[in-house]
Amino acid sequence: MNQPQSNGSHILVVDDEPLVRRSLSEFLTMEGFTVSSASDGEEALEFLKKHTADVILADLKMPKCDGIELLQKVKVSHPNTTIIMITGFASIDSAVEAMKQGAYDYVTKPIVDSEIKIILDRIITQRNLLEENVKLKRQLSATLRDHFHNIVGKSKPMQKIYTLIEAILNTRATVLIYGESGTGKRLIAHAIHKYNEIERGKPFVEVSCGALTETLLESELFGHVKGAFTGAIKDKPGRFELAAGGTIFLDEIDAFSPALQVKLLRVLQDGEFERVGENKTIKIDIRVIAATNQDLQQLIELGKFRKDLFYRLNIILIEVPPLRDRKEDIPILADHFVSNTRSM
Repeated sequence: MNQPQSNGSHILVVDDEPLVRRSLSEFLTMEGFTVSSASDGEEALEFLKKHTADVILADLKMPKCDGIELLQKVKVSHPNTTIIMITGFASIDSAVEAMKQGAYDYVTKPIVDSEIKIILDRIITQRNLLEENVKLKRQLSATLRDHFHNIVGKSKPMQKIYTLIEAILNTRATVLIYGESGTGKRLIAHAIHKYNEIERGKPFVEVSCGALTETLLESELFGHVKGAFTGAIKDKPGRFELAAGGTIFLDEIDAFSPALQVKLLRVLQDGEFERVGENKTIKIDIRVIAATNQDLQQLIELGKFRKDLFYRLNIILIEVPPLRDRKEDIPILADHFVSNTRSM
């Protein structure tokens, strides 16, 4: 077993295949991480009795102690350690189940180095966000704001939302906004985009997914080429292309059909898609903000929403409470609307 060095983010690779351990260790070391390895879950648990790891990359199927058992034990003994599962294509359902039990994500064999790097970058970003969030909470603990951009409210839940928006400053993490109709999900999406210096001046494109049929939504999002279907008289770029470099806000994400969910998952995973009627792959750099008033976990249980898509969307979750749960905001909102009426 390799021994950890004293500096850098520490990753523990756990796999019973020596070639996998060696190739991952070499790649991660080249990327600047400190890397240790173990040949199975038991060896990993012994290692963790004396050392700590920021991230564990663990094979799902191993002798003695498999990935699920390792996950369960690490979650108890080292709750701050992030776990990524490695699995064969045939075991993806088991990997998704592992995510429900606390795994952060999974990758399939053969392992693609760039995919591992994307996931690790996201983990580091989220850890930095948490640290920044703690700092901001300390700074703002004595100050209650009743406005944040165009959002109005000074209740505790709203202060939490303001702080979270500030915590994701200068990142492009995917955001899922959950709340009942009329709670201000659209205003929050705009605030996230406008507050972000990386995206300032870049496009903000909004799509009301529930208002379109599956065919129209696919064309609207991904674009089409001339002749792709009846009425396609010329090439048309989709909303993803128009939002490149900025933000796309997908309202009513629960309205996506199974086929469109697969296409969106590919955008989130690989940053690529094709226009309708064309085989040419388009690469984009974009932040996705999705919103819903539906319980996506319940839709997953009903077979109407993909588990893996949910986990890709649910990187940063913002829950917006209804006004009935923050009645102290009613006078402030009333004053705000009266002032706006007088200024018209």
